[in-house]
Order: sequence, then C-alpha cells, then structure tokens
Amino acid sequence: MRTSIRTAGAIALAGLLATACSEGRAAEAPPRVDLTDKVSLVSYTSCDDMLNDIRRKTAENATPWGVGGPAVYGRAFSEAADAMPAATAAKGAVSDQSYSTTNVHEAGVDEPDLVKTDGQRVITVSQGLLRVVDIESRRVTGTLRLVPKEQAWAQADLLISGNRALVLFEGVGGMIPLGAMAKVMPGPAGPKYVLVDLSGRPKVLSTMTADGMHVDARQVGSTVRIVVRSQPNITLPPPKPDMPESELLERNRKAVLAAPVNAWLPAFQIKGDGVTRTDAVKCEKISHPAEYTGTSMLTVHTIDLAADQTFSPDSPISVAADGDTVYGTATSLYVTSNPRWWLRPMVIDDMPMPTPRVTGKPRKPAPTPTTPPERTEVHRFDITAAGSPRYVDSGSVPGRLLNQYSLSESKGNLRVATTSNSETFGGARETSESGVYVLDAASLSPVGSVTGLGKGERIYSVRFIGDVGYVVTFKQTDPLYALDLRNPADPKVTGQLKISGYSAYLHPGGEGRLLGVGQEATQSGQTIGTQISLFDVSDPASPKIVSRFLQEKSGSEAEWDPHAFVYWPQSGLAMLPLQSWGGDVIEGSSALVLKVGDGGIDKVGLISHPSKTVQGSFAPVDQGIRRCMVIGDAIWTVSDGGLKVSDATSLADRAWIPFV
Repeated sequence: MRTSIRTAGAIALAGLLATACSEGRAAEAPPRVDLTDKVSLVSYTSCDDMLNDIRRKTAENATPWGVGGPAVYGRAFSEAADAMPAATAAKGAVSDQSYSTTNVHEAGVDEPDLVKTDGQRVITVSQGLLRVVDIESRRVTGTLRLVPKEQAWAQADLLISGNRALVLFEGVGGMIPLGAMAKVMPGPAGPKYVLVDLSGRPKVLSTMTADGMHVDARQVGSTVRIVVRSQPNITLPPPKPDMPESELLERNRKAVLAAPVNAWLPAFQIKGDGVTRTDAVKCEKISHPAEYTGTSMLTVHTIDLAADQTFSPDSPISVAADGDTVYGTATSLYVTSNPRWWLRPMVIDDMPMPTPRVTGKPRKPAPTPTTPPERTEVHRFDITAAGSPRYVDSGSVPGRLLNQYSLSESKGNLRVATTSNSETFGGARETSESGVYVLDAASLSPVGSVTGLGKGERIYSVRFIGDVGYVVTFKQTDPLYALDLRNPADPKVTGQLKISGYSAYLHPGGEGRLLGVGQEATQSGQTIGTQISLFDVSDPASPKIVSRFLQEKSGSEAEWDPHAFVYWPQSGLAMLPLQSWGGDVIEGSSALVLKVGDGGIDKVGLISHPSKTVQGSFAPVDQGIRRCMVIGDAIWTVSDGGLKVSDATSLADRAWIPFV
C-alpha cells in the first residue's frame, strides 16, 4: 500500500496530535513561508525549469507526515449583497426590474447560487436535479438529472446566461477536522462542471471535472471564471511502525524529489461531442512567487456561456499559491489565501489535553514552537479581455479575513479588513485586534491602514460602501465601526456604536441606512435568536440604532450565506429563511418577511412549505426553505420540496409547485 500526498495531508492533523500525545511533547507546526507585503511573481519558461524549482520548494516544506497541512474541503463561507451597486442602493435608488436576482457583492458580477431567474423562468438545482419552472403557468417544464442518485447529496450551484446554464458541483470528499479526530468523508475526487442547454428540453452539452477542490466562480456578462485549488499528486511511502520522524521526513523528501512534473500540473477532464479528453495546465501557463511552498496550485478556468459548446483545454492558467476566498469586480478577479489553522501545543478547544505518563529516563522539555504571524495572501487577475485572465500581481496583509466582503476595490485601491491573532480553537485571543489595509490595486503594494479595532474580539461582518467602511467585531457586545476611507493613505475610524449581539451580514438599506443580520446576545455573549437591525449611518461620526427586530430561538442561513437574504427597496421588503428550535432540536423552518421603513422594522409574517412524509420516518419531514425571490407582485420561496408562490402584500398562498 502506498499513500498519496493528498491522503498524507488529510491525516496530518491526526498524526500531529497522536505524536504529540504519545511522546508527551509539543506538536511541531510544518514550515511556513513568511510573506512580505509585496510578492513578485514570474512565469516558468519550460517544464524543466518548473520541475527543478518546484521539486526543491515542495521538498523544503515536507514533514514526516506528508506535504502541506490538512485540507478542509467544502466552500468557504460565501457572503453576498444586493445586485444593485452598493453606493446606488445606499442612496435609495429603485430599479425598474420587476424581479429580484441573486444577492451579489458587486454590480454586474454574478455569483453561483442554487436558484436563478430571468423573470420568465425559475431554474433550480437540488439533489442532483436541474428543474426549469415557467413563471406564467407555474409548472415544471423541464428536468435533467446531472449526477447519479447516489451522489445527489453533492452541493451544487448555478450560473445562467440566456439559454445556457452552468451547474457547479463542489468536490466535497476529503478530511474535516473534528477536534482531536480527523474524519475522512467519502465523495467525488474533484469538482464537476456541467454546461446545459435550456432552449428546449434541458440537455447536457459538455462537462469538465477538475483535479482538486472548487473554490468559487464569478460571471461577468456571459463569461465565467472558475477557481480550483489543487495539491501535488505525489505517492509517498507508507510509514513503518516505530520509524523515527527523521527517517519519515527523509523518505518523504526523496519521494518529492523523484516525482515527475505532471505531479504538480493541475489536471482536468473534458467530455463533449462524444469525446473525452484528459489534459493538464501547460507549464508555460503557470506562474510562481519568489517565495512559495510548492504544496498548492490555484487554477482559473474560463468559459463563455454565450459562445462555447464545451470547455476549452487551452483556457486555464495557474499560480503556485494557495487560495480559499474569491472576490470579483467587472475588471478584476481576486483570490486570497487565509493563514492555515495552527495547533497550539497540547490544547484542543482551549481545554488542556492530559499529559501521558512517561516512564524511564526523564526527557528534556521540548521548546514551545513559535506560531508564525498570520498573513493573508492576495492574488489579482485582470479579466478585462475575452478569454483567459491575465495574472497581474500578488501581495499580502497582516491577519485573517472573514469572507469576500472583507475585500473591496474602489478608485484604484483594494481595501482589506482582517483580524490578527485570531487562530485558536476556542475563539479570539485576548490579544486579537482588527484593521483595514489599503493596497494599490495595480501592484498590491501597501498604501495605508487603520488598526486597533475590537481588541480581544474578531470581525463578524464587513461592508464597504463608496468611501465609507463598516466593520462589526464581537465577543460579548457588538461594536459597529464606521471608517472614513476618502484618503487611502490615512483611513480613519470616525465613530462606533456598541450594542448587544452582533451582525453577521451588513446590507445597504436606503439613504443613510444600513441593515444588519445576525444574532441578539446576552451580556455574557450567549446568543438568543435572529436579530435584524436598522442603523442610521447618515452621520459617520455618530452611527445610531433605529430599530431592531428579534425572532427568539431561531437562526438564519443568511448569517453565513447572504445569497439567502433579499432586500427589495421598491416595497421595503426584507426576506430571509429562518430555522426555529426548542432546546437543542430544530422545530421547523420558514421564510421571515419584514417591512423596512424610515421609522423601523415591522414583521409582515412567515411563509412555510408543506411538510413531506418520507418512507421509513415516523413523522413528516420539514422541507427547509433556502431562498426567497420577488417576481412581480409575488414572493417565490425555494426548498428541496418545491416552490411556493405567495402574495407579496398579504403573504396569502397563490400556488405550490412540488418537486416530485
């Protein structure tokens, strides 16, 4: 039996813990490149050039248990905002469009989601099935199974352009750290992307499967850029019982230094027109920084939904770097890499682990390893031209960012909000603090910064609107900071507001207004239910709370995925899915509909879907609502069980479209 580098990385956490416990000493962190603020990248000139360099870099970062840290599979928390430009929405402008679209971060940059509409059709993907629903007749007019039923659990999202849909299935197999254990989850080897023709009965035009993990995708016009992260496919020798770590490390390094170049080249397979083609990114299309580990590749694939019948084998470009968060504008695609979680010696979930009894000659205490400072790498691609993007530059900032809303490009600068010293299993360190860093978007060189926000806390939400930024930090109370960003070289905090609870998502709510979606909390920081807050931010020096709505004993998907939040300024309606619980048990789900006005927030009501009886269960199964949409004078809600149409004013039922 031989162990691949991916498997070795997947068991690295368990190996670190087991070794630390068995030998009664601290677990050593794997080597790490300490990035400077500026990172220069160059392209490989040939495969020989690439192989000689990347072998050496990867070998330097090998450990006795593998190469690289444990990979956490699954999408990073995806955050989004309304489809209107943020500054326009903040001024209270109203669109003439009669239907809501996916709640996205930047105007004109679409993001994948489980449902899309063009005002005539609703297209959904759920449990491996794509469905097309005609809005006028309220009937399912087409279905298409995209993966076998045994893979129907795989997470999938959609992007559409005209009569084309791109379905993105995430590769969710891999290792998920669970405390001191490492659980290996079954699943597909990598993400799968399916191009579908919607012009008649839905049919598959082509598919692409990629070697690695789906990070995210963005669409500008009809062009989609897909970001995939991969690790080298190197076979490592299995460890022998009682083998010293020095020998394990030496064996792994020898395996790396003997690996062929295609072990690092990101591979993919394209099926279309009855032909299957397996390919990999060309060496000449791979760039690398002056300092890098060789343990990860970022690849960007491009497809034009208006023109292409299949995926192009010549479109992908790669960077020898890591990445887990994607932010896009109309002209730029940014991919950032958060620092990896580091194990603190003998501590899990902030509880000391029992020290094993050691017999025989006492050992000298091992030195405590120093945790490298947290830094977030930022990589920028130019997407102004058709076809493949152009790699521009890289840089880094201190700390860890929360999600894509921690990034915002404006007037030639990139603003980045991060929390430093936050990497513990039990929450923010007492020494943690947050800041906003401004980089020149062309070179990603430092321009200015403001730090010292929320000491002892971490960032829970960020929103940039024009020259103003809003940052929420939390531990027991919720400071909302307002920042003046007009001078990029000297950003300033202009005001702050402390209230109980926190906002996990911030959304423009009209002229001088800001909406917050999160949780109310006790003075000790214990959450008690979903809270929607309306802030008056007309005076950045003195933000105020206008109104707060609390739904006790509930939570909302919108807290971690703002695609689930809709604000419709034409009528002032705000909608989000809600899960209610009693004790530790989820009791049911619904869609919460609120009316937001200058004077406050009022509850309109709740929308629920019929429960479904599943064979073998003792009670009807609740069909959790995931998304809400406004189409004309109706609210459409989406669950795995079907679509419900409700009157936008009274919430009276108009139609139920079951997914049978």
